[in-house]
Order: sequence, then C-alpha cells, then structure tokens
Amino acid sequence: MGRQWGPAMRAAEQAGCVVSASRAGQPEADSWSCSGVILSRSPGLVLCHGGIFTPFLRAGSGALTAPGAAFLPGDSCSDDLRLHVQWSPTAASPAGRAEPRGRPGLCTPQCAGPEPGPPARPRGQPLGSPRPAELLLLLSCPAFRAHFARLFGGEPAEQWRFASAAPDEEVSEDEEEDQLRALGWFALLRVRLDPEEEAAAADGRGTALVVAPPGAVPKGASLLACGSPFGAFCPDIFLNTLSRGVLSNAAGPLLLTDARCLPGTEGGGVFAARPAGALVALVAAPLCWKAREWVGLTLLCAAAPLLRAARAGLARLRPEDAASLAALLPPELGAPWGLPLRDPGPPWAAAAVLVECGTVWGSGVVVAPRLVVTCRHVAPCEAARVLVRPTTPKDRRQQHPGQ
Repeated sequence: MGRQWGPAMRAAEQAGCVVSASRAGQPEADSWSCSGVILSRSPGLVLCHGGIFTPFLRAGSGALTAPGAAFLPGDSCSDDLRLHVQWSPTAASPAGRAEPRGRPGLCTPQCAGPEPGPPARPRGQPLGSPRPAELLLLLSCPAFRAHFARLFGGEPAEQWRFASAAPDEEVSEDEEEDQLRALGWFALLRVRLDPEEEAAAADGRGTALVVAPPGAVPKGASLLACGSPFGAFCPDIFLNTLSRGVLSNAAGPLLLTDARCLPGTEGGGVFAARPAGALVALVAAPLCWKAREWVGLTLLCAAAPLLRAARAGLARLRPEDAASLAALLPPELGAPWGLPLRDPGPPWAAAAVLVECGTVWGSGVVVAPRLVVTCRHVAPCEAARVLVRPTTPKDRRQQHPGQ
C-alpha cells in the first residue's frame, strides 16, 4: 500500500479485535459478534459496536431510542451475557470448528470459539486467545443519530435499508428494527487479563493510539478500514482484514467511505494516512441498500465524539473509577488541519445531484439553473414525476416535471 500507509497499517493491526457475545452455558446456540478497537491494552479497554447487545437488553431495544438516551450502564444487559475479545495474531485450532450457519445482522457463528477456560499460551507468543470481558457501558453519539434521522428517517418511499442482510433474505421486522435502533450505539468493554498477561501487554511495543479531531480529515482523503468480516467466524483468516478507500462525504460525525466493508466489520476502526495512523471513525453500518440495490458505501461514526461520550458516560455511570478509566482512552490530536467546507451557494450551483424517478435513481450534473443532465434510463420519458435533490437539507427539495 506504499510508505504512506506504514503507520496506519501498524496502528490498525495493533488496535483491531473481534468481540463475541453469547449466553452463559450456550456459547454456540446464541452467539453474536462484531469488530472492535483496542483503546488500551493494560488494562484492556475495547470499543465495539452496540448492535450485538440488543438481544441481551433487559428493557429491549426500545431502551436505545428512549427520549434522552445517551448512556446505558453495563447492568442494563441480562446476567447471562458472556463476552470474549480476541486480537491477532493467533493460530486457531482445527478442533471444534463448526459449520457456518446463516444468521442475520451482526450474529455470526464462530470458527474457533472461546473455550470455557483459556488455553495454554506458549511463553513469548502474542496474546491471541479469546479473553473474557465485561461491559462497562453502552454509549451513543447523539449528533450521529440526529444527522442519520434527518438524512434517512421518516421516508419509507426512499426504500433505504441499513441491515447487513440483503433485501431478499428472511429477516423479521423485529430483527431489522433492532439493528436500526442500534445504529449509532457502541459499547465500552474491559478485558480481564491475568497478571502475566497484564505485564506482557504493558511491556508490549507498539504505537500509542491517537484520535483525529473533527474536521482533521478532509473529504477525499485516503482511509484504511480494519475489521473482521463475518465477526468471530474463522479469525485465522478474516481477523483484521484491511480495506482502503476515501472519505466520500461527511455530515457532522456521520461519515461515508467507499472502503469495502462486510457484515461483521461493524465497530471496526478506520484510520487515516494523515494524521499518520490516527483513528478517524468506527464502522456503523457496513452495507446500505436502496430500492433493493446494494450501495457500495459504508456509514461511519467519527471516533472523537464517541470517545468524548465515553468519558461523559464513565463520569456519570461509573464515578468510582471514571478518572482512571478515562485516562486510558486515547487522546485527540491537535487542531484540525483540514480546511472548512465552503458554502455551496444556491441549490442549482451544486455540481452533482441525486435524481429519483419512482424506484429508479441515479446521479445528475447541473449545467445551468434548473437544467440537469442525467442518463435516459434514470428519467424515462413516461415518468410522471422526476425528483432532483441538491446537496441541501431536505426541506429545500425541488420537483421538476418529467421530460
């Protein structure tokens, strides 16, 4: 990937991990998993996607959309929740492998799942076996959720889907609603290590993780996504898979990238080449569907506001150890170097617009006021109405008759 990606690749591989959630006594029957980011190794702090916790919430997924909901304590999940965190490198044992079983959303089977007791690890090898963890708190980014609701909410005619499953797969309405409610929610975990492992993690060499502040990475900048496709399934091949793309667009902390991300990479880290190896965002939704067509863009949530929310949540929900835990969270870099976005001017001045005609949609190019050029199949002659969306808020849409 070139010299410029050296620091980003090292930071991504050192910070990448996979998180598994299951019920006590039923590790294989009910297993959910996603990607995560290691914020600290001694003690182990991990930030991952919150979607895998919806089956365990005592109050159901409705607690995530309650008015004013921004933090939930760890005990908001049932007592039978069991968590394991695994990071690379590791060689999975061929014994005990399970055949893949399809499961919608973030639920993924394990190729080499956590055993009841940690297996022996030869001295000198990196930490790699699944380690038990506890849920400290669930947190969300209110600004991300507000932007998401403004951009995508309340318009079923647009036929947007943000579930990992394809539109033709059998996913119940409840499961899809759970995934939608969990969008924008993340979880802060503490990994339980024995004293020898704590010492090994403390002595381990590696670049300290740093976070890019809002606005530090401009639109069009190169990004490196690190996640584990299919979650905990076969970590010996899928763990910490890298994918390169650009920052395609941004609306506050809601970011878009064309980096190829697959189901299971939710919660994975996205890093920048500049600032060198800085954590920019976490994957919020790896697949988007519109009008039953796959859109090759991934939704991201900026990391800086998430970590600010984590500090606030720790102070509110765990005041007894908030200071010590907050001190372990990675710091933000200095002032952003990216230039602020300019006012796009009048609606017709945007170079690219979205053109919709019923369930058909595509892009268009504005060549003059009220004049847009697009492909013929996007706006067929028999169309009764063509809707043009400039890059302005939804309340400034313009409707034009079909030609």
